[in-house]
Amino acid sequence: MQLYTTLTDLLRDARNKDREIRFIDGENDESIVSFPALWERAVALLGSLQAHGMKAGDELVIFSKSNETFVIAFWAAVLGGIVPVPVAVGISDEHRLKLFRILSQLDRATLLTETDLFERLQEFSRAEKRDEITALLEAKTVLVSDIDASREGVVHESTADDIAFIQYSSGSTSDPKGVVLTHHNLCSNIRAIVEACHWTADDQSLSWMPLTHDMGLIGYHLSVLGVGMNHAVMDTNVFVRRPLLWMSKANELRATQLCSPNFGYKHFLKLFQRKGLDDLDLSCVKLILNGAEPISWELCEEFLDAMAPHGLQRTAMFPVYGLAEATVGVSVPEPGSAYSRITVDRHSLRVGDEYREVTPDDANAVSFVRVGNAIRDVSIRIVDDNDEPLTAKRIGNIQLHGASVTERIYGDDLATAELLTSDGWLRTGDCGVLVDDQLVITGRQKDIIIVNGQNYYPHDIEEIVARLEGLDLNKVVVAGATPKGGQTEELIAFILHRQASEDFLPLVGQVRDLIGEQTGLEVDQVIPVSRIPKTTSGKVQRAKLLQSYFDGEFDAVIAELQPADAVESDGESDPLVADLIVICREFSKDRNIGADDNLFEVGVSSLTLTEIVLAIDEKYPGKLDISDLFDYPTLREIATFMKGRS
Repeated sequence: MQLYTTLTDLLRDARNKDREIRFIDGENDESIVSFPALWERAVALLGSLQAHGMKAGDELVIFSKSNETFVIAFWAAVLGGIVPVPVAVGISDEHRLKLFRILSQLDRATLLTETDLFERLQEFSRAEKRDEITALLEAKTVLVSDIDASREGVVHESTADDIAFIQYSSGSTSDPKGVVLTHHNLCSNIRAIVEACHWTADDQSLSWMPLTHDMGLIGYHLSVLGVGMNHAVMDTNVFVRRPLLWMSKANELRATQLCSPNFGYKHFLKLFQRKGLDDLDLSCVKLILNGAEPISWELCEEFLDAMAPHGLQRTAMFPVYGLAEATVGVSVPEPGSAYSRITVDRHSLRVGDEYREVTPDDANAVSFVRVGNAIRDVSIRIVDDNDEPLTAKRIGNIQLHGASVTERIYGDDLATAELLTSDGWLRTGDCGVLVDDQLVITGRQKDIIIVNGQNYYPHDIEEIVARLEGLDLNKVVVAGATPKGGQTEELIAFILHRQASEDFLPLVGQVRDLIGEQTGLEVDQVIPVSRIPKTTSGKVQRAKLLQSYFDGEFDAVIAELQPADAVESDGESDPLVADLIVICREFSKDRNIGADDNLFEVGVSSLTLTEIVLAIDEKYPGKLDISDLFDYPTLREIATFMKGRS
């Protein structure tokens, strides 16, 4: 593939290709935009933005529920030299606060959004007494409904060193950091990804990853567009609600290129194992890029075994590594090769240690998947805590250098200085080792929690928990890690508590409820601890608490805190309500959800709610959809609603 100078050049070339983007918003709800139409619609939207006073160098915050609107708006901004800033639309207060903080950081921001989202943002900003945000929203918002498509915009000729867009990683909400990516960063990484994956214009891709995520936007829109590939973008919420549609569409479209982080396979398999899929032929699939969160060997095996009867080849599983600060792609295996792992002693993984290989049945065994070789224009080195390179087989900090690596964090000189070494290498915050020139990720230097492909900083969650009466930041530690035998990362809250266990039980529910309400995350364990280990300088040692958890030191207290077995239906007289209670408890871990509990306030995640609705739909087809929960949030109300649809 050729190296384009700018994204504008890439789209200008693509508009001459007889290819299309398919937007999948439901099983029977699709729209198609051809490459030539993409250029035309982007230029038209650019004209409307320019009529609103926007010019090259301004920032356009794209806050939209529609993938089609997002893509047109992204390219309109690029063509005008306007800097697009993608921001995910979420339902929690933390999502809205993150948007406000991003708007406050930017120099000349305009918000593009839908009317209903705009009204909710206005209401929330007033409730939070954020007068400056309220004023900005009123003065600098373009509503999708107000776009005048009759105007033709004036295309700005950007240079390779101009900012192409600002990528806010899914980390801290209290202090979001915008990764600045130039046209050269992006065009270099796009070419490298296409070449490393052996993509061609004759391939067909399908992705449900959000376009506000680097893998979704750069990996499965910009890169596949650049190579001239037909591609389909499934709405993420559609995948969450109807995970089986992912493989049904892959079969229907004869997709050759798919992608998913760890949790996507688990979510798909939960329903597939109960319902299955008829006439599924996946022999067309060449690669499924697996990244964005720690990769579980066991889960990959389970997925491949389940899909093998449907023609999916083992060589299709394609573990990769990347991060926003390096545009997206860093390392990729050789296409067509079987993925592999190393199994080591979990006690040989400190920085500077030489890892010790063990057999998978060893009591201290932990497996890590190889994620390939460095792609074109990217160099990888493994260093100690003083940024000095380590010898082979030693675990160290992963650092990167190359054309796709960002040079700065937007408006934050301190964060930029912390990100880069004195000799210009990027500190990824991940730890690992090179094995036969292939990268292996063994952990994280930073205390980042990855849940469902999204990054969360512990201190953000700890600040939320510390709002509870009787708690403060010195008494709360939040951490995440995958235990031995686990497939996805657990979220664990350790709370300083020196009284009887029965006195701790009410706090367990409060912690779960507050974290669920504020972040949408589901807490796996809330554990009382008699002390919080710290370094001599006062830094919390999360790794020590996690190791104690993995070693079973808290098993007794966790068992003691489990709620006593309740009668499955709590003696509920209504048979349908009783049945719904039983279904809920299959998915809600140790949460006892009652008939009159508000499902949005019981501390379960949106993904778990979706799984509950899918299970209800399986037993009572066509009676309930996820959107109905907003109107009928308790099981008793749901039962009444379902009876009304009989």
